Amino acid sequence: MRKRMMQDTRFYLVILCLLVPLFVHCGSRPVDKEEIKGLKDVYKGHFLIGAALFPELFDDPVSSELIRTHFSSITPENDMKWGLLHPNLREYRFDRADKIARFSQAHGLKLIGHTLIWHSQLGKGIFTEDGSDDQNRWVDRETLLMRMRDHIFTVAGRYKGRVYGWDVVNEALNEDGTLRESHFFRIAGETYIDKAFEYAHEADPHAELYYNDYNLVTPAKRQGAIRLIKDLQEKGLKIDAVGIQAHWDLISPSLEEIEKSIIQFSELGIRVMFTELDVSVLPSPWNIPSADVNIRHEKNENMNPYPDGIPDSVSEELAKRYRDIFLLFDKHKDKISRVTFWGLHDGISWKNNFPIFGRTDYPMIFDREMKPKKAYWELIRLMENTVQRPS
Repeated sequence: MRKRMMQDTRFYLVILCLLVPLFVHCGSRPVDKEEIKGLKDVYKGHFLIGAALFPELFDDPVSSELIRTHFSSITPENDMKWGLLHPNLREYRFDRADKIARFSQAHGLKLIGHTLIWHSQLGKGIFTEDGSDDQNRWVDRETLLMRMRDHIFTVAGRYKGRVYGWDVVNEALNEDGTLRESHFFRIAGETYIDKAFEYAHEADPHAELYYNDYNLVTPAKRQGAIRLIKDLQEKGLKIDAVGIQAHWDLISPSLEEIEKSIIQFSELGIRVMFTELDVSVLPSPWNIPSADVNIRHEKNENMNPYPDGIPDSVSEELAKRYRDIFLLFDKHKDKISRVTFWGLHDGISWKNNFPIFGRTDYPMIFDREMKPKKAYWELIRLMENTVQRPS
């Protein structure tokens, strides 16, 4: 009986240890819950940490707190693009962009304007004489430049003193580094880029000005961007940084190509920014990645392997990939001014629908419940180890 009582006692002690670990040590000290640390604070003195957002996130207390805790800059994901701000030649709509500007000011966040001139997501009738969609009546060069100037002066002028920096021209290059034959290029020639930077500086002389594009870590496109930036500099036009859109995956691009890009762009005397960071864990339907929003691929179950959640092994891969990327960023922190995640959490990432609609991706460091993932903790521990590392 006594032996049975001792067994029962041990049994209940085990249960007690499982239920109340904070009060019973059970042979080892309890593990305290890890304190959530703000990324902006951990990386302070290295580079700004940003996120691409939309106004509805400010109304939800959980997402609002997440933004204020972790980020030192914010970029409107869509709400400062021409099509939403300036839907036709006679109308501007500033309500959504104004809300983002107010939020950034209220919480001391640097606001990045995205974007002034881009060939996609435009308003109606920019390139036609009467402002319609009749493509048989193209405007001349002078008219297009006048419309560009009106747009840039109206938008950049409205947010003068509130926008820290502007993506002046977005995605003007082809993959081989030549200039994209957009309507801006066809009508106004390559000088449309010069004029965009000229107008932006006139509209807000104190704002930083950037060129922003994807795949700038590939050699040919990188060289095209270098030529573009050198041309602006030789003409005496202001350009402060290059924005490297970082829509990457678990394998590509290589760290070597990323590092080459950081070094080569910084040698131009400008800062380097990684402006649209996300890391897809899904298979790619193409050989050369792209962020061209006009490209779509058909649905394929093999391209959507994790509709209900990713395995721990993939979560570990994602965490390691983010750690390796940020270890490289930290190495070149003297050259990098900002790292912006393109989205806040997995549930609202554009990668769920690009380039195949309806996929479930997990590219961010916060999950669909806005809780930190393993990748987040790797970025925190990376900086803690860096601080402790002897010089």
